[in-house]
Amino acid sequence: MSIEKVKAYFNQYGMQDRILEFPVSSATVELAAEALHCAPCRIAKTLSFLVGETPVLVVAAGDARIDNHKYKAQFAAKAKMLTPDQAAEYVGHAVGGVCPFAVQPGVEVYLDVSLKRFETVFPACGSSNSAIELTIPELERYSGYKAWVDVCKGWNE
Repeated sequence: MSIEKVKAYFNQYGMQDRILEFPVSSATVELAAEALHCAPCRIAKTLSFLVGETPVLVVAAGDARIDNHKYKAQFAAKAKMLTPDQAAEYVGHAVGGVCPFAVQPGVEVYLDVSLKRFETVFPACGSSNSAIELTIPELERYSGYKAWVDVCKGWNE
């Protein structure tokens, strides 16, 4: 199970107890915000794409949407989201629980600037009913991110 991989990942840092599991679904931004009693914008959603043969994750604020022009400028490719089957295979997490932790080798993680306005955010932890509250420096450290990117719109309008 994917959440078990994430728990094991955070266990090495003594942080597994910070993972929150809910009796309700947190598979969408809206459901996660309800479960956490926070604003939807503070949900750090993880979007999965394929750039050539490389699986790419973009972690963005819950109120941000991919801007196709910015995405193409950043990755030199059209935004092509993974199917649910591809996400499970390439990333190692099912849609609804995709996160930047304990992913398959070769997955590249990028953090979108839409997250920088928050002190803490809530990414999923590998299941459709989990999350963890992380500061931005913690998200940087534990996501193994490659770079900050600016590929979203809607959050700063």
